[in-house]
Amino acid sequence: MRNVILIGPMGAGKSTIGRLLAKELRLPFKDSDKEIEQRTGADIPWIFDVEGEQGFREREQAVIAELSAQDGLVLATGGGVVMREANRQALHAGGRVVYLHTSVEQQIDRTSRDRNRPLLRTANPAQVLRDLMAMRDPLYREVADVVIETDERPPRMVVQEILSRLEALSPR
Repeated sequence: MRNVILIGPMGAGKSTIGRLLAKELRLPFKDSDKEIEQRTGADIPWIFDVEGEQGFREREQAVIAELSAQDGLVLATGGGVVMREANRQALHAGGRVVYLHTSVEQQIDRTSRDRNRPLLRTANPAQVLRDLMAMRDPLYREVADVVIETDERPPRMVVQEILSRLEALSPR
């Protein structure tokens, strides 16, 4: 089996759902943001502060290229991964891509207390989330094999839908 790759905005549940999905599929789970943190010895906000978003995106692209080239893992990605064409190509080539779609309202609710989100360190995080969704949603949809709605749904229910939707896809 190739990889199952989860994409979507911050607060969509990629890490939580990814861990559960990996357990169901009996595959290793990787989170690209956690991989970056482990390799640098620094958290994402620190990388943004020191290297800027551009520096972070360079690191992210290298990790995505490496992880998506592996076989047999569940990979949760950062929300901005689709902004680079090289990442979209690597994700598409790396396995089945599942877009966990969530509303901006749900994102606001899920991220409001999280201090680990550099892009939300602003006076109006809700507007930032709306702007990011407008820009990124078409890119998520472009690379996705499956789109799953996560609003107001327990993670286990989302995992079951992912499994059944992936099973229904023809091999590529």
